Amino acid sequence: MKASPTLTNNLQAVLADLIELHIQGKQAHWNIVGANFRDLHLQLDEIIDAARLFADDTAERMRALHALPDGRSETVAKSTSLARFPDGLISTKDAIDRIVAALEAAVGTMRKVHDEVDEEDPTTADLLHAFIAKLEQFAWMVAAETMKTSASVTAPDAE
Repeated sequence: MKASPTLTNNLQAVLADLIELHIQGKQAHWNIVGANFRDLHLQLDEIIDAARLFADDTAERMRALHALPDGRSETVAKSTSLARFPDGLISTKDAIDRIVAALEAAVGTMRKVHDEVDEEDPTTADLLHAFIAKLEQFAWMVAAETMKTSASVTAPDAE
């Protein structure tokens, strides 16, 4: 199978976000300070490793479909949907908010392109399913670091 331009562009968008997620994770990892530093520092390593693996899986899937992945820094910076990460030291609280937003943005891109990807190549859509599930789990776990017990959570209807 050869990827269409639409499939190629959709996977390129996913790839750019995953590369940027990895870079932002490292930036946070190196520069966080504050309460629960060690826990967040280690948690970021897990996110970084997953983002790198998912980016590699995406790029290799693109090549398997005869598409050309572009992971150059200028391409990623120009095309990512993730907000710019600040320079300098960042508090654990601010880092948590920014990393959760970055995870949610990457997932948002995957969900946005999913139906077109699935229509052309269900095998590639299966990769997106796995990525989404893991990144959403990371977002929940990182957000839980600062979540209050009074936070609104959707509970299943009681029967």
